[in-house]
Amino acid sequence: MATHNVTLKDLLAPERPEAAQVRAYLDGLDHAGRMTAVTALQGGALQAKLYAMAAAAPPVTLEDLVPNDWPALREVIWHGKNSLPVFTLFQKRFCRPEGERGTRELWGYNHQPLSWATGPGYFVCHDDGALPAAIDYRLVPPQAPPGWPGVKSNHAGLSRLVYDNMVDYLRRVSAHVLIGRAHRDGKELPNFFLLCREG
Repeated sequence: MATHNVTLKDLLAPERPEAAQVRAYLDGLDHAGRMTAVTALQGGALQAKLYAMAAAAPPVTLEDLVPNDWPALREVIWHGKNSLPVFTLFQKRFCRPEGERGTRELWGYNHQPLSWATGPGYFVCHDDGALPAAIDYRLVPPQAPPGWPGVKSNHAGLSRLVYDNMVDYLRRVSAHVLIGRAHRDGKELPNFFLLCREG
């Protein structure tokens, strides 16, 4: 399929979308174009199809989220679009801890308009067996990097309803775009989200 005048929605229309076509399409866009494509995917149906399509892609690694040569505690911003009916735009901000800890995990939080109520949604990102780069809300960093909000537990208040016992697993869509699915207490939830790396 020629990619001129084609949208990401068009490429996901077939029952079994072609991962290579989707990847080439997104890789051929600039950041603004990728953001337009990502934010156009409303609701869960297309995001679920994209998640299934990406099952065979190489695993997402910690280095994909924050390059190994990136300075410790310097954030990398991934813009997000979730499958919820409202409040669908957010950011996941990641950084690599200092020292030996930075070789095995990342720290991060959710930057979004409702954080005053739900909390910052801190997490630790780590390899989880055969599912690398697990975004684990059961764990929080021991401290907040400079410029980030104070670290709060996800086990109390409204944070408990949103983040408690949650783990997100990521799949690769293209060089700059990932698709994730939320899990709670080890069970898959019908909640998906796209991430698009800034820059």
